This record gives sequence, C-alpha cells and structure tokens, in this order.
Amino acid sequence: MDKKISIDYSYTYPYIDDSKIENYMDEVKKAMNTLWKGTGSGADFLGWRELPNERLQSQELSKIIEVGNEINEKADLLICVGIGGSYLGAKAVLEALSHPFYNYLSKNDRKGPKILFAGQNISGSWLSAVLDEIDKVDSVYVNVISKSGTTTEPGIAFRSLKSKLEKKYGKIEAAKKIITTTDAKKGALRTLANNEGYRTFIIPDDVGGRFSVLTPVGLLPIVSAGIEASKLLKGALEASIYGKEEDISKNPAATYAMIRNLLLKAGYHTEILVNYEPALHYFSEWWKQLYGESEGKNGKGIFTASVDFTTDLHSMGQWIQDGQRFIFETTLNVVAPISDLKVASDKEDLDGMEFLAGKTYEDINKKAMQGTLVAHYEGKVPNMIINIPELNSYYLGQLIYMFEQACGISGYLLGVNPFDQPGVEAYKKNMFALLNKPGSEDAKKLLDEKMASMPSGKITK
Repeated sequence: MDKKISIDYSYTYPYIDDSKIENYMDEVKKAMNTLWKGTGSGADFLGWRELPNERLQSQELSKIIEVGNEINEKADLLICVGIGGSYLGAKAVLEALSHPFYNYLSKNDRKGPKILFAGQNISGSWLSAVLDEIDKVDSVYVNVISKSGTTTEPGIAFRSLKSKLEKKYGKIEAAKKIITTTDAKKGALRTLANNEGYRTFIIPDDVGGRFSVLTPVGLLPIVSAGIEASKLLKGALEASIYGKEEDISKNPAATYAMIRNLLLKAGYHTEILVNYEPALHYFSEWWKQLYGESEGKNGKGIFTASVDFTTDLHSMGQWIQDGQRFIFETTLNVVAPISDLKVASDKEDLDGMEFLAGKTYEDINKKAMQGTLVAHYEGKVPNMIINIPELNSYYLGQLIYMFEQACGISGYLLGVNPFDQPGVEAYKKNMFALLNKPGSEDAKKLLDEKMASMPSGKITK
C-alpha cells in the first residue's frame, strides 16, 4: 500500500496549541469548502483541481508523451523558454528526479537531451551562453511557453533563439524543432505558431501559470527528460483524493494551511522552506513563487523564503538561530534513504572525524536535521515537518498537488484571491515607459517626474 505525505507540527507548540486549533477549525473547513465548491474569488482559475484525473484519461497526455519521446530520442539539446510558472515547475521536477550533474553526463549516461532554460531573465550573458550551446550539437529543439507570447523575458529570448535555429537548419526545418505551449485560440504566440506551422500544446484557460506544472507547460519538458509523467500524475491524483477529506487531521493540505495561518496570527509572518537535499533546491523556488504570488496582496500574506541545509546553516543559520523572532520553518524531510554512501575510514584521524567512519552520509544528514530542529525550536523558531516517504515521481506528484491545494485554502483564510497577481504588472509598466514603448509617452513623463523626486533620483536616472 502506498504511503502519503504527512505533516508533523509538534514543533509549533506552544506558539499555537490545541485550543487555538479547535477554535480555528470552522474557518479552515469554510475555506476548504470555498475552494472545492468554487464559490470564492478567482473561481475561474480552479482548473488545476481536476488536472491529475483529467490528464491521466486524456488523449493530450498521449500526444505529450509522443512528442516528449521524440525529443528524448532525437534531440541533443532541449531549450525551454519561459518565466515564472512557465519554467519553475518543470525545473523543480527535473532537478528533484534527475542526476545532480545531468547536463554534464555523456549522452549515453543521460536519460535524454541536455536541458537548458532561457527567457527566465533579461541577462544577455545568460542568453549568449545558451545560444553558444546550439553550435556545439547537431539536434536542438526549443519549447517556448507563454500564454500570451508578449511577456518580455521569454518574448525577446525566443526572438534570438528562433533566429539562431533558422540560421542553423533553415526556416522549414527549424519549424519542425520549435514547439509552442500557449493559448488555444488567441495571443501573439498562438498567431506565430499558426503562421509558422509550429506544433502546439495548450495552456488551459482556467489554470494560472504557477499552478500549471501538471499541464503541458511542465509535462512536456519532464517527459523529454525521460521521467514518467503518469507516475507524477498518479501521485497528484492520490493527493487530490485525500485532499477532499473533511477530517483535517487526515488532510495534509488543510493541516498545512491551518498551521501556517495560526502561526501568522501568533506574529510569525515569514516562512522559510527548508530542505536537506540539493535536489529539492528548485522545488523550493517553485514553492516560493506559488505562495508569494498567490498570497502577497492587499498588505497581507506570509513572506516566503527558502534555505538549503546544511549548506546555509553556515550562512543563514546564525540569523535563524538568534535573529528577530518573526520566522517559522517548514522542513521537507525525505524519509527513505536516497544514498547508501558511507564515510571512509582514516586511522590518522587528524580531523577528529573517525567516529563517523562507516556511517552513511544519509544518517549523518538526518542527525543534522534533528539537531537543527531542536536548536531552532529552543531558539523560539516554530517548525513544521513535511514527511515525504520517498523522493520519486509518485510522491513528488503528491507534494506538488498538496502544496497547490493548501495554497488555495491558505489564500481564502487570509482573505485574498489566491489566483490573480495584479502587483506583477507594476514593474512592467515602468520598464516599458523607460524603454520608450510606443504609446507610453505620458507614462514616461510621469515616471521621470517621480524618479526625479525620489531621494536617489539623480543616480537612478
């Protein structure tokens, strides 16, 4: 029998207690019902709830697997172009389930092509390095992911990549190696795909970017890397089933949402997601976007940060242990051993570490986690532990869905729309005005006046 994700919040006492939990239950259940009945704000973007079941039964999954297998077999290099939810979900899964040095392995040792990401920044040096890689291999595919096709970062990156591929292969052959993931009917990228004859996958209208990892947005790159999408979806399906459990003690998503919001009420407004496996670094990055973009509105929300332990214990560890007390930690604990590597013996023992000889690194890492939990708890940092039975596709699918569901519940508990992102547009408006986008003359003039009045206006300008 498969296990499931579980939550241990015993390290959050006495900052919260049984009476506070009991008094909060009705509010949590109300938020759960709002999410599942689709009666809250953002209800037009709840398509992610049924994705695991729908995808497992859809013909689209067969098409994703077909094209993903083609890329897996024929490509030396796959370049995924996207920003935010258009790349973080796929990146998180690839990093979690692939060899730590996947791109450095020989072609025979990899499960698929090298995979690079572009369009997640506006760095010319980054994109130049990606473009250089195209010259080093024979077969290159590009998957450009954008609902509209007008998002700045992936838009300008794809311009350069498209030009490079057309020079390398010619326009007709390049079109066979460019795959778009975009809107079903409208938008600049949809128009371009239609005009150029690119193969296209659809981003559902009712699924926002940060919830899209179980759509073609994430699934095509994942399959291209040789990872079984069906196992990921089956894990997510299992989480969607126990995510409907009304008994909150049996529902990890509801439990997580409840505890983090009770901690917020107790004055802990910053959550740090902790991992003890480097493979989970980008999962933390995905989680930060999921919660940061969903909850940070109307002066509300829990600020999300992340650390990689034990590495960051030698940097952020001091602050977490002894700094201001407004933080709590959520620790990702992978229960099953990932490696059986043991510490080598050295009888000279100049470093004083011979007492560890013969122990597995896994065991030492677990003891580091336990020691850190106790130290931080004694330092008045509440901790939740999310127990992941094993780091594989099935349980990663569970974890993804659990966090997505919890995000919706948590947003409703906060009193915000968890499925929009109005604040993201502010910087874009300013950037386009500064770049003299046609039609932005008035905005540019107003922005110049604002910048001139700022303390650092002269330097900024």
